[in-house]
Amino acid sequence: MKQFLKYIFASFIGMMLFSIVTGLFALFTIAGMIASQETTKEVEENSILVINLSGQMSERSEDNFLSQLQESSINNLGLDEMIEAIRKAKGNDKIKGIYIEAGAFSADSYASMQALRNALLDFKKSKKWIITYADTYTQGTYYISSVADKVYLNPQGQIDWHGLVSEPIFVKDLLAKFGVKMQVVKVGTYKSATEMFTGEKMSDANREQTSAYLNSIWGNITKEVGASRNLSVEQLNAYADSMITFANPQDYVKLKLVDDLLYTDQIKELIRKQLRFDTDEEINQITIADINNIKDYDLDDEDKQVAVYYAYGDIVDGVVGGLFSQGHQIDAQVVCKDLEKLAKDDDVKAIVIRINSGGGSAYASEQIWHQIMELKKLKPVVISMGGMAASGGYYMSAPANWIIAEPTTITGSIGIFGMFPDVSGLLNEKLGLKFDQVKTNKFADFGTRTRPFTNEEMSYLSLYINRGYKLFRHRVAEGRNMTDEQVEKVAQGHVFTGQDAQKIGLVDQLGGLNDAIVKAAQLAKINNYTVSSYPKKANLLEQILEQSKPNNYLNSQLRTNLGDYYEPFTLLKTLDHQSAIQARLPFYPNIH
Repeated sequence: MKQFLKYIFASFIGMMLFSIVTGLFALFTIAGMIASQETTKEVEENSILVINLSGQMSERSEDNFLSQLQESSINNLGLDEMIEAIRKAKGNDKIKGIYIEAGAFSADSYASMQALRNALLDFKKSKKWIITYADTYTQGTYYISSVADKVYLNPQGQIDWHGLVSEPIFVKDLLAKFGVKMQVVKVGTYKSATEMFTGEKMSDANREQTSAYLNSIWGNITKEVGASRNLSVEQLNAYADSMITFANPQDYVKLKLVDDLLYTDQIKELIRKQLRFDTDEEINQITIADINNIKDYDLDDEDKQVAVYYAYGDIVDGVVGGLFSQGHQIDAQVVCKDLEKLAKDDDVKAIVIRINSGGGSAYASEQIWHQIMELKKLKPVVISMGGMAASGGYYMSAPANWIIAEPTTITGSIGIFGMFPDVSGLLNEKLGLKFDQVKTNKFADFGTRTRPFTNEEMSYLSLYINRGYKLFRHRVAEGRNMTDEQVEKVAQGHVFTGQDAQKIGLVDQLGGLNDAIVKAAQLAKINNYTVSSYPKKANLLEQILEQSKPNNYLNSQLRTNLGDYYEPFTLLKTLDHQSAIQARLPFYPNIH
């Protein structure tokens, strides 16, 4: 028996030692990986910045060391880091050009792609070159890549060029199969977010506004591509209408969509010639991560900062967690605390809030509105609109000193709605449950799931929603120096592009994040300043704690497997966690 216990104890000690050694090895590996990432790579003479347009581009990059360890197949690109890398490459004399290699790429919006494209246009002002290559160009990657001095394609490649379409999903009949229907109170003829749950097709008003903003976005795309490729808008529309995706690759050259058809080894030789290198000479390449690790030593006064605060995702009263949570969110509780800290920071002289949101909770939007109003009393606030800054996103924007949007930003949608699921059919008819009640007052059972709302209860809800709409409208009027009546003419839930919103006074200027930073500095009357990004990115410990939750891996796998159906699927799954009173765009406009 003693011998047995001795073996058991020895095995236990051995396992403990193995676990400790393995843990230490993992920590050293992670530390080494982080150290290597933070190591500044020296830029050699005649280098090129390589941009790999493959993966999912979001508003801001988020470090995820576990994905790097697992060598995740999904390449997460941050618009912020890409634009910063291009800016640094423009000012670095050792970098002679940019090479873009396009692949399977997706972005949250055409406005984000427009921002990236404009950064590349600005790079070209330095008289440096851009060359791009792909086996296949998606419409998005071609839009970005068309800015290049030379556009090359694989001899057997394709260019997907087809125009834009919005295909909203309607789930009314799906819910009905489970005995569920939505009870809706809304304000705004154009407020179409609820149609997904109550209709079978788009309303006339929604079709009108969707057609308007789709054509506005497509108009920008064709105008910009045409200017870069020396083609007319009419020619590009004719290409889209002729199924050019399946054309012979040689035709792309004749139609001036690409400059030549080459294989990858030929591209390397072409870049060597561009750099005036010998045939066997190695090309000095630098990545986005490499160049962003290089500090701007010529930055001016660190005691004078323009803070850029990133707010993107659904606006919520508290983070909706769980397996099917929908990624990054604007948590009003967190954002208000962050803005309060920035208000008290004496080094921060002005604040740019970068918004990319289709809205969300009306209550949370009001809370953030109030905090921005308090912030504005101390420091100038400039809004930089990304892909979307609509409904609740516009609610947040309204009090700012100045609003800047991309021409293709989706904004406006001044209106709110209340949506309440009626599951009595599921409980009574599908599951066979019966309920009885005793109550002390007339409305004691208001909100019960055992029956739908009565007409009288719906009338009270309508009054409440209308009051919220009038408050939203008044907030906009205050912020934009308009009357409530003037706002009403452009409200009613109407969605606009940034280009059209400027014409009606909802936006002050068209431009990107850098334009917003310059404007903020002007309003603060500072010439020498640094730019700091907030919220600060998660450190290693915070990443470990977050990624150790089992939801993260499953969530990323679901996103990969479900593709376009991931968003509507997760929406249905988290519907019970959504705030009942919403100021937001359609849940899933499905533009592609």
